[in-house]
Amino acid sequence: MNKNDLILSILSSLILIIMVLIGVAFLTLFERKVLGYVQFRKGPNKVSLTGVLQPFCDAIKLFSKEQVNPLMSNYFPYYISPIFSLFLSLILWLILPYITNMYSFNLGILFFLCCTSISVYSIMISGWSSNSKYSMLGSLRSVAQTISYEVSMVTILLFFLSLLESLGLTNFCKYQTHWCFIFISFPLSLIWFLISLAETNRTPFDFSEGESELVSGFNVEYSSGGFALIFMAEYASILFMSMLFGLMFLGANLYSLFFYIEVIFISYLIILIRGTLPRLRYDKLMMMAWKSFLPISLNFLILIIMIKFFFYVLLS
Repeated sequence: MNKNDLILSILSSLILIIMVLIGVAFLTLFERKVLGYVQFRKGPNKVSLTGVLQPFCDAIKLFSKEQVNPLMSNYFPYYISPIFSLFLSLILWLILPYITNMYSFNLGILFFLCCTSISVYSIMISGWSSNSKYSMLGSLRSVAQTISYEVSMVTILLFFLSLLESLGLTNFCKYQTHWCFIFISFPLSLIWFLISLAETNRTPFDFSEGESELVSGFNVEYSSGGFALIFMAEYASILFMSMLFGLMFLGANLYSLFFYIEVIFISYLIILIRGTLPRLRYDKLMMMAWKSFLPISLNFLILIIMIKFFFYVLLS
């Protein structure tokens, strides 16, 4: 890679990250508007035209508030974990399968699994370093939930790995030009959608932030910028999981407007579920992960392996 290519890739990465952060800002506005209409009231509509500048005012308010440092907290991990959480949520966006090959990710699925597995540690360290019983409880519940659902998530990705025989995301674009994978894996698409909710700690799986039980979960001791960074990381993850759902199941042309309408629609469904469904009981969540999602995804994986094996036998 020469000097010009390096400068161009750095600039492209910066533009991508800035666009993601702007998308996160307007996703919060979109959520508040949708929840407003679900609850028969208006969302934010005072700041500028129909409240368009409300997210930026919220950001200014959060980052200008006083930073509280709990006396008993472990200072260094307490401050680093929100930054690390946002960093992981943003670096995931670099695996997008661009035609320009901004970054050549032949192992994009593997990179995604590594980043999502490490993101558990940021939640765990946030809860532990605050030195609060409630934040520790919230982080433990979140870690147990995330690990349980990651098993089914890996199995679904193994299904696509067996189908496409590649770890790159570019093949999702290649094989979905005329039809979508949702037609052959509709149950898996529903499971993936629920796993996305569990991975991003959204209703009805928001056990790390069960306000009625845990005050505010793992982020109870955070204020000002620390809380804002955790908040931004969660919404960046929602956007990314919506994008990945569209990429894997609904056709993957990143250069068509329809793809981005799909991403907005999936984000809308995630928000709508928050406005309509109550929180699930924790034992039912675990039962669903291990007794429903895992057997179905394993059956699909075994099925595709058997089909491919018979095809190889017939062709040879």
